[in-house]
Amino acid sequence: MINKLDLVVEIRDARAPKLSSSPTIKSISKHRPVVVVLSKRDLANEEATFAWLKYFESAGTSAWAFNLKNARLDPMIKALVKTRPAHRELRLAVVGIPNVGKSFFLNLLVGKNVAQVGGIPGITRGVSWYKGNGFLAVDSPGILDPHGGEEIQRQLSWLGCAKVEVIGGFESIGSYLIDFLRKKNLLYILENKWDIKTISDQGCETRDILSQIGARLGCLVQGGNINLELAGRKLIESFSTGKLGSLTLEYPND
Repeated sequence: MINKLDLVVEIRDARAPKLSSSPTIKSISKHRPVVVVLSKRDLANEEATFAWLKYFESAGTSAWAFNLKNARLDPMIKALVKTRPAHRELRLAVVGIPNVGKSFFLNLLVGKNVAQVGGIPGITRGVSWYKGNGFLAVDSPGILDPHGGEEIQRQLSWLGCAKVEVIGGFESIGSYLIDFLRKKNLLYILENKWDIKTISDQGCETRDILSQIGARLGCLVQGGNINLELAGRKLIESFSTGKLGSLTLEYPND
């Protein structure tokens, strides 16, 4: 349906704007302009988000950043409306990988509790169209690149965009997150969050750190042992929901 649209809005996670890019966006951008929206701005490092916005600007791409759970899109809507054809509403598609906020954005764009328009004669039937605020928008399912490497899938799972259960389990993925934070000199975040003072010790192994987190969060099984799978789950959930603070996984110059 790309030839029937005026532009495409791609939603990415502000904590990882390159990592969370849609696998179809390169081919789409050859046919229609793409506007990038960085969602979950409140969960990302603000300095990093500003750097990403400058990066997109320098590349000639229109980009915006919002906390979609508490956002007003007025400046963006005004900018988009200026490109609307004189004889009809602006037609656009909202695309992105799973769990980046496509539905939140769509509701804000065309109005909350929008009603589905249904099949649009002359465009495409069988997909979800929504109308409001001078826009005719089509939603799309979240799609991950099936050929994405293991490292990509692991980091996407930290953001809640990939299923941990199918790429190694929570103990394994939580351990990878701890290793990543160690590499970035960010283990102090775990210390501050759960008041664990020995995490950043040079000789503290990854498994020991996960065990300490599990003990702190009550992830115990019979005999007083730590359920590392549950500890990993709680660690990943804390990261993906922003309970560990505002963090960004990648910067434009990485």
